[in-house]
Amino acid sequence: MARHAGAPAAPSLPRRILGFARRRAENVLAALLAAMFVAFLVQIFTRYVLNSPAGWTTEVSTLAWVWGILWGAALVLRDEEEIRFDIVYGVVPAAVRRVFDVVTGLSVVAVFGWSLPAVYDYVTFMRVERSTYLGIRFDWLYSIYLVFAVAMIVRHAMIAWRAATGRRHHTTRIP
Repeated sequence: MARHAGAPAAPSLPRRILGFARRRAENVLAALLAAMFVAFLVQIFTRYVLNSPAGWTTEVSTLAWVWGILWGAALVLRDEEEIRFDIVYGVVPAAVRRVFDVVTGLSVVAVFGWSLPAVYDYVTFMRVERSTYLGIRFDWLYSIYLVFAVAMIVRHAMIAWRAATGRRHHTTRIP
């Protein structure tokens, strides 16, 4: 079937798969936010209406919040959506911004890469502990940090690579 002139090309299979995965990651994040909100409402109801606070709701809210923050930062947040202190970055020439991207990207990769073995040891060590109310093993609860750390290593390695090879050009300037 011929494509009409001016019609956009269909995204490649890898792009479609990544898009599908990103949407599912967003769904998980939305479910975590919903769980946190429902647990919060249940806590209010049990504490102030029934006068019998439910401890598990605090645990669910806390766990959903931590998982939501790290899951979102690792798998949902795009580079351009990150909050950055970019007063200097925005006013320097593109070549200097590329150097900044390489240096900061490699620094993040180094720090997370250096800490990864210790983080893995700690997470696996925590299999002996369980959460107070839900009885969930702590290694499962803390495993999201491993996902986050690996995602940060991959993301910032890609940022540094794109900057070093000239594939990432920031044209935004602060007036």
